[in-house]
Amino acid sequence: MTASREVPAAVPDILSPEFAADPYTAYRAMRDTAPLFHHEAIGSWIVSRYEDVERVFKDKASEFTTENYDWQLEPVHGRTILQLSGREHAVRRALVAPAFRGRELQETFVPVIERNARELIDGFRHAGEVDLVDAFATRFPVNVIADMLGLDKGDHAKFHGWYTKVVAFLSNLTGDPGIMAAGERTRVELAEYLLPVIQERRNAPGEDLLSSLCTAEVDGVSMSDEDIKAFCSLLLAAGGETTDKAIASLFANLLSHPDQLAAVQKDRSLIDRAFAETLRHTPPVHMIMRQTAVDVTVTGGRIPAGATVTCLIGAANRDERRYTDPDTFNLFREDLTTTNAFSAAADHLAFALGRHFCVGALLARAEVRIGVGQLLDAMPGVRLADGATLTEQGLFTRGPVSVPVTFTPVR
Repeated sequence: MTASREVPAAVPDILSPEFAADPYTAYRAMRDTAPLFHHEAIGSWIVSRYEDVERVFKDKASEFTTENYDWQLEPVHGRTILQLSGREHAVRRALVAPAFRGRELQETFVPVIERNARELIDGFRHAGEVDLVDAFATRFPVNVIADMLGLDKGDHAKFHGWYTKVVAFLSNLTGDPGIMAAGERTRVELAEYLLPVIQERRNAPGEDLLSSLCTAEVDGVSMSDEDIKAFCSLLLAAGGETTDKAIASLFANLLSHPDQLAAVQKDRSLIDRAFAETLRHTPPVHMIMRQTAVDVTVTGGRIPAGATVTCLIGAANRDERRYTDPDTFNLFREDLTTTNAFSAAADHLAFALGRHFCVGALLARAEVRIGVGQLLDAMPGVRLADGATLTEQGLFTRGPVSVPVTFTPVR
């Protein structure tokens, strides 16, 4: 059986204003009536059920590959570990992974995270009101990554501008030439910024992550300047954009459920649960693409070899076949295992799965745990500002436009 090559009439087009305003209703219609269909305008097969997206992510390249990243990511980042496979991927991941787990993360980068959260919060802790997106979420992860790499945090505006253009490039499903050109210019600008710094760290290594990448070696393999530049570009974009939206969404979810906010305020160990449920309920990344190596049959039909497959994480994470009452935010739900939520054994799909599971998942957890904890300490009685509404925005990545709150200043 071959799936329909037409967008079903009952399903809002993913390029439509209706979908942009509320993708979750469209996701439900896709799961129920069209778990697989071909979208002609973007040239991709759309997969929306949990079991199918999970299968795509877990496959070890016998059926699904990341060759689509050659055209999707390489124009803006260069060649990254996301495009690699086999031993090349294993070695390259081993070169970068130690900084994002275990003792190095705890001893070297947790203090960096704590300091950056505190510095930002000091700017508004006495005000009694703040937009958490503008004043914290969009700044915090980028500042942390810049600090980790030993870059100048004074260049925050440049970093934020670059990753915004990268995300726009990835979201450019219709191929707008202006967005494509801006994304490709970003690669040039990042190279001009980063390559001289990489040369400096090779000549005089410091204690920062960039120096560690310059000196790292596994099985006689080290990273070239271009390899390091591409990884730093990926880290700034992926680590900045996703953690930014995750923090904003977590607060939006808690503010919309005051009883759960109160529980987290009382017991900070629940931050991990709130983060895991946010990753399921309102993930920062809503779609990830793969490419078929052979003809593949999934729910709803067959996908031909060499085709692009768009995996709708935002739809799969709300699949009623996998989760009870999936459209409800509930940090106490029993069908989401928090202890595994930040590992390759996660039972949500926000970090992908398998060999390309997000290398920065534990860094993201540390940033959220520390950032949210400090924010709650600094904002007793926090609540949504009077008259404010929470509106999400985004296609490829998605999160609240703003989260305006009021609170009792700590004197």
